Amino acid sequence: MNFAAQFIYANYVRDGSPNRVRFSDSDENDPFWQRSTVVAKAPPSRAPAPVIPSPDTGNRFLLPAFHTLVCLLLRLVLSFILLFLPSEEQRLGSTKQGCSTSSKSTCNNDAPVCNGVAGLRPTLIHPERLKDFGIEEEECLNGEVKTKEIKVVGAPEIQLMDPPKTNKKRGSESKVVTPPKPEYLCFDDISAASFKIQLGMQKTPCMYSRLSKQYGMEIFLKKEHLHYTGSVKERGVLYMLTSLNQEQQKKGVIVATDCSFSMAVAHHAVQLRIPVFVIMPASCAQPHLRMYRDYGAMVISYGSTARDSLNHARHLAKENGYLCLEEDDSAVYLAGLGTVGMEIYEQVPKLDAVIVPAGGQCSLLVGTAAAIKHLNSRITVIGVEPEGFPLLLQSLKTGSPVTRELYSTPNKKLYGDLLEHSMGTHTFQLAKKFVDKVISVREEDSLVAMLRFQEFERSTVDTEGAMGLAAILAGQLPELKGKRVAVVVSSANMELDLIRQCVDRALFLDDRVNKFTVQLGDFPGDMAKLLDILAREDIKLLDVCHRRHDDRGDLFKAQVECVVETRDKTQSTQLRRTLSERYPTLRWLDR
Repeated sequence: MNFAAQFIYANYVRDGSPNRVRFSDSDENDPFWQRSTVVAKAPPSRAPAPVIPSPDTGNRFLLPAFHTLVCLLLRLVLSFILLFLPSEEQRLGSTKQGCSTSSKSTCNNDAPVCNGVAGLRPTLIHPERLKDFGIEEEECLNGEVKTKEIKVVGAPEIQLMDPPKTNKKRGSESKVVTPPKPEYLCFDDISAASFKIQLGMQKTPCMYSRLSKQYGMEIFLKKEHLHYTGSVKERGVLYMLTSLNQEQQKKGVIVATDCSFSMAVAHHAVQLRIPVFVIMPASCAQPHLRMYRDYGAMVISYGSTARDSLNHARHLAKENGYLCLEEDDSAVYLAGLGTVGMEIYEQVPKLDAVIVPAGGQCSLLVGTAAAIKHLNSRITVIGVEPEGFPLLLQSLKTGSPVTRELYSTPNKKLYGDLLEHSMGTHTFQLAKKFVDKVISVREEDSLVAMLRFQEFERSTVDTEGAMGLAAILAGQLPELKGKRVAVVVSSANMELDLIRQCVDRALFLDDRVNKFTVQLGDFPGDMAKLLDILAREDIKLLDVCHRRHDDRGDLFKAQVECVVETRDKTQSTQLRRTLSERYPTLRWLDR
């Protein structure tokens, strides 16, 4: 009522007064709100406090009286309306009296009232849609609702369905699904090894070879033989040593046998200030013993064979707490060697194939293949091993690792490092997964490849490092014609006298050095005529042997044996033709 009075007065002031009164949230500017507030808070026994009008409000002295008059009028109107409305008890009573169960007429007591007459309630749902809910049209027409008694007996029991029956055959066992095993060697391990050894290991070049045009393909040589010890095994060894805990590094490590692995351990252990002991057989060459001492290792000579030295090294390691390091197929060692594959992929773009030497543990092949296949699975990885010791090739054919005892030992001077250990189970499984092709090369092809390195690359490598190029020289990879191929040159550890023998043998195999015998007359000038023919053909005479006393020869004949060197096969063929025409007794000796 106070609000109604304020509204009426506002209209009054707007029509008659020049100053319009505005509603405000403040109690100071609203006299009606002050009045109503004071009245509401004052007790009923006390009279309301008079409101003192402000001097600047004009006609506002009429506000209290006008407010009281409007409130009284509104109260009278509301009281008059309530007199004509029936009470709640009367309405309920009329409902009970008016609605009978026997009456067929519709009862609309709950319908809205318009001018004192009950109206019809509109239907909320279309009559035709009521059938969709299972209700007849007469039951709910015009809002009529029929009540029905519903007796709740109880909640129905929930019947669970039987599980589906599986048809199991007699004797069949259910297979248990086991989670996949983690990979023994993954690319993350190789990447971690590359980051860890980057300070102590130089990145070797992968250079374009001048042999590319000669063999019809782009050949890139990854020169791993340029490491300090001349072997790629430095990568795996350095990662193994850096992975040791501090306590083990303080105690030291011990190795046995004379091989590239032991050289790498001796060098990098001294660089990392780890005590290192090398057990060598008494038959080891003195230059090698001096080399180990120059690295800074403690060298101990024991036993007559490599097996005796290895057993003694294990015994010392067990007694003194040293760690006996051996070349095996551990994941740490393989990850270190796998860094070769990462560098090849970075240095040679658009690579088609990689040729890697294999033999013994095949650690270099497996590590490189794992890295290459992760970076680009379309690159072909080819392993090469010696023909006299094809462990990986036979293992892939039989489906299981083959021990080295099944084969006759090849030349130990040429393949010493490849014959130390047999193939491991992990290495074999990784080779089956990542290696695309494995081939074997002859010893003669490896020697010729060593000769090609000296002539065209001006570098000296051993037979193991030359096996990758030997596969190309032998013509066993015709599918690589016109492609970009990377060849890993793994090592260059060979004694000087053995290198000289290998070069001489390779010259014979390459038709660069020839040996023949011929019978000459025992007359002055016959020997000079033979030498004159060699001089005109620009042939270099290496050795000559003149035998006059021979029981099987003629009385006036002399047997002459010559060793000559030619530039290439073309000059060798021309010499054979010229001498055959002049000397019928000419005989070329087997190479």
